Amino acid sequence: MLLSVIALAAQAAALPCQPGAYTGPDGRFMVVMERPDTAQTGAWRWWADDGRFGLTNDGSVTCRGDTLDVKNVAYKKIAVRLTPTKFRSGDLTLNGLLIEPPAAWGKKPPLTVLVHGSERYSAVKAASYPWILAAQGISAFVYDKRGTGESQGTYNQNFHALAGDAAAASKEAKRLAAGRYSRFGLLGGSQGGWVAPRAANDAGADFVAIGFGLLIDPLEDPPQVAAGLPEAGYGADVLKQAREITDATGNVMAEHFKQGYAQLAAVKARYSAQPWFAKIKGEFTGDLLALDEATLRREGAAKFDNLELDWRYDAMGWLRKVKVPQLWVVAAGDREAPPQTTVDRLQTLRREGHDIAIVRFPDTDHGMVEFTQDAKGERTSTRVTDGYFRLLGDWIKGRTAPPYGRSEFLSK
Repeated sequence: MLLSVIALAAQAAALPCQPGAYTGPDGRFMVVMERPDTAQTGAWRWWADDGRFGLTNDGSVTCRGDTLDVKNVAYKKIAVRLTPTKFRSGDLTLNGLLIEPPAAWGKKPPLTVLVHGSERYSAVKAASYPWILAAQGISAFVYDKRGTGESQGTYNQNFHALAGDAAAASKEAKRLAAGRYSRFGLLGGSQGGWVAPRAANDAGADFVAIGFGLLIDPLEDPPQVAAGLPEAGYGADVLKQAREITDATGNVMAEHFKQGYAQLAAVKARYSAQPWFAKIKGEFTGDLLALDEATLRREGAAKFDNLELDWRYDAMGWLRKVKVPQLWVVAAGDREAPPQTTVDRLQTLRREGHDIAIVRFPDTDHGMVEFTQDAKGERTSTRVTDGYFRLLGDWIKGRTAPPYGRSEFLSK
């Protein structure tokens, strides 16, 4: 294990830019990470604590060994403690990394396991969130999702299996950091909003934080479909008809493309001539509508049902089992995970007595990114919204102090 740490340090010393967390004289921080094309382009990606991001070859940040020069302000690399590890989850061996901030930053810090979204890349090599947490004095454990990076297995989106991996990662994180952390919890983004609550009890979590997640069942495509149609100018009558369509496509998915075609054919015949029909997108509905029955029977399962997803996963049921405090941060303009249904259901859980903080950031899309939008509705991400990183860090440490950018803490 010591040789692995020495090798990582030697490798970092040889790089023009050293991946990791940096702090400036005013206590602000930045994070630098490699990209898949770093070796070819010489560009590393950077994030600032206020959500700005860019590349090290864009002139805004210059790497000088273990120092970042940001407009003539020096940011020094934080000397974190790195512990690479391999751990077991069922029959698989997964690859992980524990990142611990300097002890001088306070007493025992919180320990957080990062629970993946749907990404397929190596989180150990490329995820910025563990470093963003470490820069704020939080110990973070990150691991490669099964079938990615150096972890064994086949990539899938089976929330039960992935929750088992998260629980195994939690056990390993607590073993490695034994005696050096205060409270322990899970942070999940996007698809992690399904996995982290499912894993919370098995992981022994003291808290759960979710960013831009969805509190719907996988078959509930209507929130995404319904978000797109009003933007195109359609009202409640069209949304009601669109729900008939999503019921039909959902049924085909739930039956694993073995049946449900008569219902699907009926709604296509009824509505395909409508001007809004071609505008239907969603997670899967638009894709299914674009193919004929013969193609769906022949290729549907391989294209859309090959990730072991439990289409009848009970998101609300699993969230009701979580007994510890939760933070849910939603992006008000999220097209991939439209937030209103999620917020309404979280409010229902709060009325039932669950300890859930709900924070909404305006004018943000999936990933908590702000954006510009052209006349055709195409969006270009500009930055992570200011305050989001600090909100996560403060809430995990148990001491929020608004305001956080333009965020709104939703009341009951």
